[in-house]
Amino acid sequence: MAVRDGTRLSSCCLLLLLLLGMSACRARAQVGAGASSARAGGGGRSVGSASPPSGGVDASGRRYHRLQHGACTYTFLLPELVGAAAADGSGCRAAPAAGGGPPFPSPSLSGNALQRDAPPPPAAAEPDWALQRLQQLEVAMENNTHWLRKLEESVRVEVAPSQQQQQRQQEHVAAAMLEMGTSLLSQTAEQTRKLTHMETQVLNQTSRLEIQLLENSLSTHKLEKQLLLQTQDIGRLAQKNKELEVRLWELGDKHHAELRALREEKAELERLVGRQSQAVGALERQLGAATANNSRLQRQQQELTESVRSLLALLPQYAQATESSHGGSTGGDDEELEEDEEEAEDGKKPPFRDCAHARQAGVTKSGVYAVRAFNSSQPVKVWCDMETNGGGWTVIQRRDDGGLDFHRTWAEYKLGFGEPAGEHWLGNEHVHQLSSQQAHVLRVELGDWEGHRAFSLYERFSVASEKQHYRLLLKGFGGTAGRFSSLSQSGVSFSTKDADNDNCGCRCSQMATGGWWFDACGASNLNGRHYSGGQHTGKFNGVKWHYWKGSSYSLRTTTMKIRPADFDS
Repeated sequence: MAVRDGTRLSSCCLLLLLLLGMSACRARAQVGAGASSARAGGGGRSVGSASPPSGGVDASGRRYHRLQHGACTYTFLLPELVGAAAADGSGCRAAPAAGGGPPFPSPSLSGNALQRDAPPPPAAAEPDWALQRLQQLEVAMENNTHWLRKLEESVRVEVAPSQQQQQRQQEHVAAAMLEMGTSLLSQTAEQTRKLTHMETQVLNQTSRLEIQLLENSLSTHKLEKQLLLQTQDIGRLAQKNKELEVRLWELGDKHHAELRALREEKAELERLVGRQSQAVGALERQLGAATANNSRLQRQQQELTESVRSLLALLPQYAQATESSHGGSTGGDDEELEEDEEEAEDGKKPPFRDCAHARQAGVTKSGVYAVRAFNSSQPVKVWCDMETNGGGWTVIQRRDDGGLDFHRTWAEYKLGFGEPAGEHWLGNEHVHQLSSQQAHVLRVELGDWEGHRAFSLYERFSVASEKQHYRLLLKGFGGTAGRFSSLSQSGVSFSTKDADNDNCGCRCSQMATGGWWFDACGASNLNGRHYSGGQHTGKFNGVKWHYWKGSSYSLRTTTMKIRPADFDS
């Protein structure tokens, strides 16, 4: 009975211990799920993993059965029935089963079948009983082992979902951590790239600043050198300025002295002008008397002409009478008389003051006449135009075929050159004598190579004396040869190749050829080189009148003529 109770008690204790161990292990597994996950990520054994069962004998000789499941270890001590009986001291044995059967159930019983009490076997059958008991224990052990495996399988089945969930959670956490790590690495790389770019920009900016500083340093050095040179130049200029101031004072003193001399000369000239005005008044009175005498002379000339004509009418009769009486000829006297008559008719015998005077004297034919101004002692031959605009024009310049060279000296332009009937220059001195008698008008007639003609008319014209370089004096402008005057402005001196009196340092007479009233070479030169064909691009030394044909057009014909402003035909 004691053995049976011990066996039953051992089985119950075994089941109770197994259930308690499983409950404790499950509670420990739930509590330590986080720690198990961490250990699983670190390469340790998972909670739900189980090792195969093992058995053995401990130091006291007891047999045990051990099962490892995750962090839990289950150890089962197997009952020792023989030892238990011996320890009891009763020496009784279990009776054999009724009917001579074995005292314990057969090994074919299932592992969860309950053990029943059986009478102890007989003493003779003790070896067989021990064997049967051993077999029975082995069967029970197998049953317990089978039962433990089922428990282990159930524990494994219960724990597997939680393990899978934990694995999924661990995978999710690992993926999230991996994604976070990747994002952090990407951000770190981007920040590193930005920092590298910024560092490159900073280095470039630093390099540029260093280059700029170097350039500024070089510029500063150059500016210092330039400043030093400019300081030296300023010093030299200051020295020159002092010298110029000294010269200016000297020139001022000289100018004041010259001004005083000029004032004295002016006073002398005013006195001279006063005397000349008185002389002019006397001459005008004499002129009036001479004009009256001239009128009487003209009447006498007409009377003489009529007398000569009557004498010519009587001449044949006189010749016949003389021939009959003397038997001689009077041819020489007749020729001399005819010459005197022609000179009287042409008005050439007495010299005129100018062509206007000849026109007023009755001369109507254009040609060469001898004129003598008031302040001239010798007469000069001139061409008189008795046809244009009432006549009375004295020609002072003519160009028509280019056969005469006009690039001449001051002396030649003073006295004149050429023939009055062709190309010629009357002479600055003669023009001065004619234009200084009274106010004159200047007419400039022009012709091009296409047959066109034009003219310019100046209401007042005169030429000063040689002492004043035959200075040109003009006033009033009109005509068809341009909207503006091409002739130099009033006050310009006359220049030739050997007398440079222009307002240019380039010697216009040498460049433009010929003598003329050059200002700064000016817009006209009727005494230039006579080019044929008209337009000559690049040549500015021809016979030009700028405001009619331009500076590079060389005119074909030109005529300059003057007459008194108060002329009345």
